[in-house]
Amino acid sequence: MKKNLFAAVALSAALLPLSASAQNIAIVNGKPVPKARAEQLIAQVTKSGQQQRSPELEAQVKDEVVLREIFLQEAEKRGIPASADYKAQMEMARQSILIRELFADYAKKNPVSDADAKAEYDKFKAQNSGQEFRARHILVEKEDEAKALIAQIKGGAKFEDLATKNSKDPGSAANGGDLDWANGNSYVKEFTEALTKLQKGEMTQEPVKSQFGFHIIKLEDTREAQFPAFDDVKAQILQRLNQQKIGAYQQELRSKAKTDYKFAN
Repeated sequence: MKKNLFAAVALSAALLPLSASAQNIAIVNGKPVPKARAEQLIAQVTKSGQQQRSPELEAQVKDEVVLREIFLQEAEKRGIPASADYKAQMEMARQSILIRELFADYAKKNPVSDADAKAEYDKFKAQNSGQEFRARHILVEKEDEAKALIAQIKGGAKFEDLATKNSKDPGSAANGGDLDWANGNSYVKEFTEALTKLQKGEMTQEPVKSQFGFHIIKLEDTREAQFPAFDDVKAQILQRLNQQKIGAYQQELRSKAKTDYKFAN
């Protein structure tokens, strides 16, 4: 009877370390590093969706948490947790985490719906529907310069060459004045009015004045506005609307707060 009891005790003693070690990744200087710590870090890394759980990630995280334990023990040995600088940084970290979680919680409880995103898409599409123009222009500071360039083009000079050499618009000059495809709403009023009066291949016969200077405009082509499908841009719209909603919530909290502080912005 005693022999069986001793055997049971010995078996229990043998099993205890195995059970305890199953909950830990490692023992560092006598202190266990729990697996739960690795799970928490994996959850943080995969939370954004940029990384997926994998054996490689698990191995990297295990290395990381064990190294952290080694470094943490040394930091504690040196008394760093008691330093004023450490305590100040911990307070700043606490504030940042709380604020981040506040807005994450708000976004979770006030999600942007697919219907909201579709309404925003339809509104933007309506504003940018209609014709698109493929145009070139030459921008100069003085009207006389523009008239002289128009005369050169009429005399056989290539519009593209003169644009590259003379245009003050750095965004298009290098491409022979090419403005690529754009909705008429993309340009200042004077430019759009002149552009819409042109036929394909035509150029303005007089300089067009705007706040930027004097333009010579050539219409290359027109087409119906090209617009991406809703599903192709849905994620971007949801993200933008979510940011707007959080921004409005931040402003609401700011306006409701009772403070004598005057914000600079």
